[in-house]
Amino acid sequence: MSILQSEWFKLRKSKISAIILAAPILTFLMGLTMDGFEFIGDDEVNDWLLFFLFSNLTYSLLFLPLISGVFASLVCRYEHQAGGWKQLLTLPVTRGKVFMAKYTLLLLLVFVIQMLYVVAIFSVGTMKGYTDAFPMAIIWKSVFGGWVAAFPLVALQLWMSMIWKTFALPLAVNVFFTLPTILAVNSETYGPYYPWAQPFLMMYSVEESMDSVFYVPWDQVLLVVGGSFILFFFGGMIYFSRKAI
Repeated sequence: MSILQSEWFKLRKSKISAIILAAPILTFLMGLTMDGFEFIGDDEVNDWLLFFLFSNLTYSLLFLPLISGVFASLVCRYEHQAGGWKQLLTLPVTRGKVFMAKYTLLLLLVFVIQMLYVVAIFSVGTMKGYTDAFPMAIIWKSVFGGWVAAFPLVALQLWMSMIWKTFALPLAVNVFFTLPTILAVNSETYGPYYPWAQPFLMMYSVEESMDSVFYVPWDQVLLVVGGSFILFFFGGMIYFSRKAI
């Protein structure tokens, strides 16, 4: 906990608040300016759910993966400057605990963004006077599923941020793998196995079957999300434990 508090103190000195609020604010503004988007749906469709699914097209496809990558670069920024890694590791802490603290902080930040995203959805619907029942169970399950789907992406982005000192290279890698997501989600062959497509697939609220969780099959969650998490998380931890400082 002391390492986690130290990591938050360092991150708080950056412009983290503006980055956290960026995606929810854009979602909020987009919802207010789209006066005619209700016409794309059926009158029987819940207005809240329709707007939520429409917002997910940009939020879960682009904002969530990209912003989590920015967070990962920021949590390693101070250590890459003026011998920060040497100063940190001379303290009575293990490399494993340092890696876990940084990873935990990243997950907490992504969770905060997810909660603010729900607030943005609710605020837009309230201001536009939606009279349908708020689909709380569906939205919360989608948001939590998107958070779980981000676990391996955050691990990889932290790994990349520990390798490169420059802010641009980890971000470029993240963008390189995020942009093809738009094509991957439309492919039944590649979409279910592409890690960057999982936040969208697990936030896209569709009718569930008995063998699914977070709106995707169990084996997809275990194989793709779980498998890529194990690969990226332990790959990053092993790299950091052997990194020459």
